Amino acid sequence: MIKEALQYLINLGNLEVTNENGQTYSNQPLHLLKEPLADAIKVRSLSGLVEYLKSKFDNDERLMVHVSSPTEVIVFGSLNSNENRNEYVAATAMIPSFDFDRWYDSESFNIKLQSTFVKNDDRDIMLKVVGNIKEEAVNTVGDDGVSQSIVAKTGVATVGNVLVPNPVVLKPYRTFIEVDQPESEFIFRMQSGPRCALFEADGGAWKMAAMKNIKEYLETELKNELESEKVVIIA
Repeated sequence: MIKEALQYLINLGNLEVTNENGQTYSNQPLHLLKEPLADAIKVRSLSGLVEYLKSKFDNDERLMVHVSSPTEVIVFGSLNSNENRNEYVAATAMIPSFDFDRWYDSESFNIKLQSTFVKNDDRDIMLKVVGNIKEEAVNTVGDDGVSQSIVAKTGVATVGNVLVPNPVVLKPYRTFIEVDQPESEFIFRMQSGPRCALFEADGGAWKMAAMKNIKEYLETELKNELESEKVVIIA
């Protein structure tokens, strides 16, 4: 192919080619003509990605499904002659916003707990704590470095003397809604104000759990495609 391209340019009179010591030289630079690549379709759910794969809309070639993170799955084809791949679909999860390691006022924290976390026992306990605290004259807050005890007539006082659990096991929305949200441990802390914050305490293990859940979901939904070897899934 390169030989034909050189011959074409020579015939145009724009290129001179010489051979020296077994090497071929030209008086002008040559540029590789690459095959065009497809732009990936953007979807925001796993179900949209599955629907595309089942439709066989663009082609019938074997495709790779790569679970690249808890919030992204990419579908691409095999290498072309330029060692590049066509990306056909990119699924990105829509997840609600919650900033870990950030202090929220009690009202904002209460709303975030209810809107961005799956209901479970520890979430309900925290809602009880946050919903019953009130601001009083700052005095003392018992704290052994792990758990906090909130006593009457302190900077953060509770009505009902509810103990603050630590660590707490919660299920924030952090991956595609079609799969089970991974459960992990968090450190729950409070400050005078009152203000509340959650700090991640699982070393990022939830990410592996989320990717495993995504892979299992896709394996179930694409069972026929996997059996016919039209699709390969990696995570």
